[in-house]
Amino acid sequence: MKIKLVFIIFAIAFSSCRYSFTGASVPPHLKTIAITLFDDQSGYGRATLREELTEKLIEKFIKDNTLKVADRNTANSILEGVIVSVQDNPVVVGTGERVKKSRITITVKVSYYDMVKRTKLWERTFSNWGEYELEGDTQANLQFRIQTAIQTAIDKLSEDILLATVSNW
Repeated sequence: MKIKLVFIIFAIAFSSCRYSFTGASVPPHLKTIAITLFDDQSGYGRATLREELTEKLIEKFIKDNTLKVADRNTANSILEGVIVSVQDNPVVVGTGERVKKSRITITVKVSYYDMVKRTKLWERTFSNWGEYELEGDTQANLQFRIQTAIQTAIDKLSEDILLATVSNW
């Protein structure tokens, strides 16, 4: 009896933890997606920003597996985007008006196309951020914290874009 009870609890726990967007609002005729290299019109001056965002998006879609990532020439749908702005603004100011913490906010405009029906499914603007401390021991450590904040913003943006695409969030 105890073994059956443990098995039932185990089965319920694992079945209730599953959460997936598979097929939530993706039109049934769309099976693949091409993610084009984002354009960078932000003027931020980080040469690799568009590649970092595009690669993170591709990684998220591969992991999600609702739509298979494919080449632009063969994909049922296409995701295109432009990095519109990158802002670095203070969020915590200490004594003497010295900035202690800053927030990098990345804003992108994204379009999602149905290539089978030749229509634009949506066009949206997404914005997300990452924070970093300005107080530290070396310039190299500061650059690492800025890089980490940018990666955090990119990760959040990628997640938002994925959710909008596969679940019409």
